[in-house]
Amino acid sequence: MAVATELHFGRAAALLNMTQPPLTRHIQLLEHEVGVQLLERSGGAVRLTPAGATFLREAEDILRRSQAAKLAARRAMRADAGCVTMGFIPAASFTLLPQLLSTIRASLPEVHIALREMQTDAQLEAIGADRIELGVVRPFSPRSFAESAPLLREPFVLAAPVGHPLLQAERLTLASLEAQPFIEFCPSESRYLYEIVAGRLRAEGVAPDTVQTLSHTHSILSLVDAGMGVALVPQSAWRLGYAGVGFRPLDEPVGLDVELHLVWRRGNPHQVAANVRGLLQQALPAGARKEGSG
Repeated sequence: MAVATELHFGRAAALLNMTQPPLTRHIQLLEHEVGVQLLERSGGAVRLTPAGATFLREAEDILRRSQAAKLAARRAMRADAGCVTMGFIPAASFTLLPQLLSTIRASLPEVHIALREMQTDAQLEAIGADRIELGVVRPFSPRSFAESAPLLREPFVLAAPVGHPLLQAERLTLASLEAQPFIEFCPSESRYLYEIVAGRLRAEGVAPDTVQTLSHTHSILSLVDAGMGVALVPQSAWRLGYAGVGFRPLDEPVGLDVELHLVWRRGNPHQVAANVRGLLQQALPAGARKEGSG
């Protein structure tokens, strides 16, 4: 590369802090190994052959990758630099995920977070198989290989078409949903959210008129936006910004909180991931922070 850049053996030798004869010998040995002439010499002038120009591009790439490999190896020995693969459920992207990424960037700027959008069960499988180091999930039944801690707790709120009478009612309780056209979370694909809402409605003896069951909050809000009914959704869903949807907290929201947890593999030796985990748990103390509480 030095000879190809300088196109002069004397200048290249000086650049490499060596004498010219051994440099000339190195070039001859390289050409012999490659099996083609890389440089044409005419008096004191040097120029690349077509094969030499091609070889130069590859050599530059090799040296770049060699340097990158050295840096990666050095970073691997540091606890404040490297790459951490983190899964997250779609609902985490409403408010929590941007907060987490901002916290990581501010405190661990040399840590790269590789994101994977996955549902809770898929994240747990990936944690068990060491395909991801961290995950942001809904609460789950215990797994022998996994540990978790709450990051966020937020209430369910009413989502209704703009102008709906429930948005202007003097008091809004679960009883207000009696016989209302209702869009509900799917009991098989969104079991955690479904059981919280359906359980509270059963406990209060309230029977809304379920017109649709869907798996994702944004799908539910699209139907609310279309005027098909009302829904109970996590409070952070207001960030989705549907123009035709209004939100209102319940006057008696007891037992209608939903959580997001951080999960990781028990005993995982990945020190950078452990540092990220500790940072996130410290940033949201005891997982008790409520969305919208400031």
